[in-house]
Amino acid sequence: MNRTVKIVSLSMAATVGLAGCTMGPEPERPTTAADVGERFVHASEEVTVADLPEVSPWWRTFGDETTVELVELALANNTDLRAAAARVLEAEASLKKAGGARLPQVGYGLNATEQRNSFVLPEIGRRDIESTTYSYNFNVSWQADLFGRLKRTQQSQWASLLAEEAAREAVVHAVVASVVRARVLVATAAWALDINREITRSWEATTRTVDRRYRAGVAGAVELHLARENLASARASEAVIEGALEQARLALDVLVGRRPGSAEMLPDTLPQLPDLDPVPLGLPAALLDRRPDLRRAEMQLEAATFGVGAAIANLYPDLSLTGSIGENGDTINDLDISNFVYNIVANLTGPLFTGGQRRADVAAARARAEQAAAVYAGEVLEALREVEEALVLSDTSFESFELTTERVAEARAADRLAKERYQRGVEGLLTVLETERRLRLAEQAIISNTSDVWNTRIDLFLALGGDWGTDPDPEQPEPMTSSEPLPEDKISSTRVESETVNCQLSTVDYEKAS
Repeated sequence: MNRTVKIVSLSMAATVGLAGCTMGPEPERPTTAADVGERFVHASEEVTVADLPEVSPWWRTFGDETTVELVELALANNTDLRAAAARVLEAEASLKKAGGARLPQVGYGLNATEQRNSFVLPEIGRRDIESTTYSYNFNVSWQADLFGRLKRTQQSQWASLLAEEAAREAVVHAVVASVVRARVLVATAAWALDINREITRSWEATTRTVDRRYRAGVAGAVELHLARENLASARASEAVIEGALEQARLALDVLVGRRPGSAEMLPDTLPQLPDLDPVPLGLPAALLDRRPDLRRAEMQLEAATFGVGAAIANLYPDLSLTGSIGENGDTINDLDISNFVYNIVANLTGPLFTGGQRRADVAAARARAEQAAAVYAGEVLEALREVEEALVLSDTSFESFELTTERVAEARAADRLAKERYQRGVEGLLTVLETERRLRLAEQAIISNTSDVWNTRIDLFLALGGDWGTDPDPEQPEPMTSSEPLPEDKISSTRVESETVNCQLSTVDYEKAS
């Protein structure tokens, strides 16, 4: 027993001596294109680069209570958000499992065995011996994690949890933007329907005028047929717009998580234009922390880098300690201290030759980290493009809206004058048809431009990652379950090149051997 105790003591001493030994690279945030410039290229000169304001629900700036209610309803009921929240819970469970692997594992066993042996003895013949034994035991096992494999695995799971949380926030952003877009689509479709109905009423009046002139012999049959054709065209357009409006309403119902077609008619309270006050931009580098899709890519890069450390640690020996205590007896009453049994095992195992499999695992882990770094850099570039594009379109769409508003006013004046002159017999019907066609095109253009102004403002908020006060579950869980805290820089991103080994290894080169 003394010898066993010495072995265990030496093993524990070695474990304590190697405590904190962690293989692989430490995470750092790579330098990206967002760190280069001090301001966005297409930012207006009036927009000053300053600290960003506190997070607030940006959709409230549009001045539409219906939009606010729809967003809140979507945050509570949207099915995509529920699925994203469930993925966060799954990642949290994986983290708890990884943390539990670093703790001692305790179990128990109860055993009752009945055995019969039959054999032949010389001059005695066949004899049967029956025996019954009872036992119970408690067992403990612990993986010493000499080179940080389990620790790196836990850190990787922690980064994966943060990535899933960022992914959930990205879904929140997408859902909110989709709801506001759907609200804009419903409002503009209703506006288009009102305009088309006005055009239909105008053509009904014009057709009646042409019919009277035809009966009086002033207008020809061609003019009458053209007037009726334009009236039928206006009515057909009205039917198409009604269908598109109903489709937009059904899509909005799905976004907010209610049965399609069950909602009441939305009030026509949406203003013609959103609030076009300058949006605070901040520094380009602020996107790295504000945009959840970039934070997700960063955490995925961190998880991949921690995976490199776990793969490297797998090249080195593992020390496991196991022990059990219990009692054995021929009857239940014999289970007492006189039949006490125990065992203690210290097991040190390591690879000598695996055909290069473990080194291949390290190479694969490094390749995954490099891939994650490239993806992260690419997503940063894409985020910068989205901001610059939103800034450009924000200016051009509003300029186009102002010019189209002037176009509509002139087209209405020409249409009204042409119809008055036609009724007096001064202009022909072809002039009326042309002015009516131009007016319809101008009305369609102003609706499209209004929608563009709204959507470019939404795009700008979405590209900047704020202002977002959208968390449906503000109480975030505490995912860490390990008794040993993770490094302070666990939320930073990674740089694969800065690979270090934070311990002194033995002279045996296990990496080459494996």
